[in-house]
Amino acid sequence: MSVPCYPDFIPLDIALKDSLHPRLSLTADGVSEFTFSGFYLFRDKYDYRISRNITPDNDGEGGFIISGKQNGKSFFMTPCEPPNDEILESLFETHDYWKNISESVLFPVKEKLENNGIVFEEDRDNFDYLYLRSDLAELPGKKFHKKKNHVNNFLAAYPNHEQRQMSAQYVPAAIEILDRWRADRGEDGDYKAAREALDLFDTLTLKGSIFFIDGKPAAYCLGESIARGRMFAVHFEKAVDEYKGIYQYMNQAFSDLLPRFFTLINREQDLGNEGLRQAKMTYRPCGYVQKYTGKKS
Repeated sequence: MSVPCYPDFIPLDIALKDSLHPRLSLTADGVSEFTFSGFYLFRDKYDYRISRNITPDNDGEGGFIISGKQNGKSFFMTPCEPPNDEILESLFETHDYWKNISESVLFPVKEKLENNGIVFEEDRDNFDYLYLRSDLAELPGKKFHKKKNHVNNFLAAYPNHEQRQMSAQYVPAAIEILDRWRADRGEDGDYKAAREALDLFDTLTLKGSIFFIDGKPAAYCLGESIARGRMFAVHFEKAVDEYKGIYQYMNQAFSDLLPRFFTLINREQDLGNEGLRQAKMTYRPCGYVQKYTGKKS
């Protein structure tokens, strides 16, 4: 199955993984959404459709154009490169805005596009939070004192705990955790995407850990390598709430388990949720993956 050239779009299909994943893994900025799993698992929520950005300039090796819908508005995304002027003009005729524009895509052409009447703004609610892997693994110094206390209290309260590398054999246990997570909250949240990520564990390129307490499934996390292997993006973290401190422990233990060549951990965006923003700030981000929106003036 292949991706058609613009202006033709097709729905995202699992059969497109081999076409999309290698190209998307080479994007430099580390935008957490720009992975095959990120697009595929949320294809229904945002009505994603995909086209290939082929022009004479890229000689058949162009990136992709993703079309989607959110809150009654249509948007397009260009993970790999900006479209040429003709394609961009056409996209703005059929979409309300250009979403999640990364710095490496935008900055080389920003001045020219502004002169063509496109207005760009920082999209702070969608900035991805970046953390040093070593900080999350070691929780060093006074600034992480409270976090370390949470982890130490967890270890003292639940001495019979175990961390295992996530694999297909643990999918039923992870589904048990996910179902309990949904029941505890009384709402679905991202349950559908999280469940499909588990169902397709052998197909998608996700990695993670699962945690047991007294032999019972307690928590799991899943993510993947991005930004040419410089970052690890954590996409899903689910736990049984009865275990106090489980999220702090999972964060620390998984960060410590990651290979050292991952210097940065991307923990995605806060979506403008003030409580989530405060929680992410308590882990002292070392930076952000900045994203921009573009609109025709």
